[in-house]
Amino acid sequence: MPQVIATAEPFLFPGSKTGCLLIHGFTGSPKEMHWMGEYLAEQGYSVLGIRLAGHATHPEDMIRSRAADWIASVEDGYHLLRGLTDHVYLIGLSMGGALSLLMSTQLDVRGVVGISTPYRLPNDWRLNFIEFLSIFQPYTPKSKSPPGSGWVDQEARKGNISYPQNPVRSVGELNKLIIRMRAALPDVKVPVLLIHSKNDRYVLPENMERIYRDLVGIQDKTKLYLTDSGHVVIRDASRRQAFKSVGEFIDRLESKPQ
Repeated sequence: MPQVIATAEPFLFPGSKTGCLLIHGFTGSPKEMHWMGEYLAEQGYSVLGIRLAGHATHPEDMIRSRAADWIASVEDGYHLLRGLTDHVYLIGLSMGGALSLLMSTQLDVRGVVGISTPYRLPNDWRLNFIEFLSIFQPYTPKSKSPPGSGWVDQEARKGNISYPQNPVRSVGELNKLIIRMRAALPDVKVPVLLIHSKNDRYVLPENMERIYRDLVGIQDKTKLYLTDSGHVVIRDASRRQAFKSVGEFIDRLESKPQ
């Protein structure tokens, strides 16, 4: 049986009847979301940080998982949290943001926060043959830059937990998921907050602009650019600003008559 990496376990902070479902990113772990979870719990909300299938154990487990498994992980977490609360907000980082936007069209949620969310993967001919290529190259480096070069707060980076390389087979599944998210964007009907760092080298800021553009079914949509952080905004140097913005977004919606 696979064992979850220590400190990367799912977490639950019971609170009010307003729930926040936190969804981590590709190759990441619930620990990415833990500080945000603590902040939202301090505001009185009930918070559940889920672990997506195949994550926070061993990269081989991720290779065996599929986009449908990650979607099922979100759905399971939603129903668990919904059993404790009256309504739920979906809050996701990177791939977790894509899952949040997609699942907001399938689940009864009150709002969505997408952080560092990709609109599409960079153009690469290998995506068309990725299942075949993954047989010969199971893993690929996350970046051509030195590890940690995209972070501002290096001490925070040391405590972060994610797989050191991208499972190639899983990149194909991520691409399928993002394609589904793009198709679903016009059907999003709940308020959305998008957060992105201008210094994100992994998912370029232009991705947020394209997501915002395609959210044609709602008027309540907000873009927030941050600086002094890399891709993992909610663990990097600007995290407190991101936490505050998410809290204010939820507070505003909670104060509205339903």
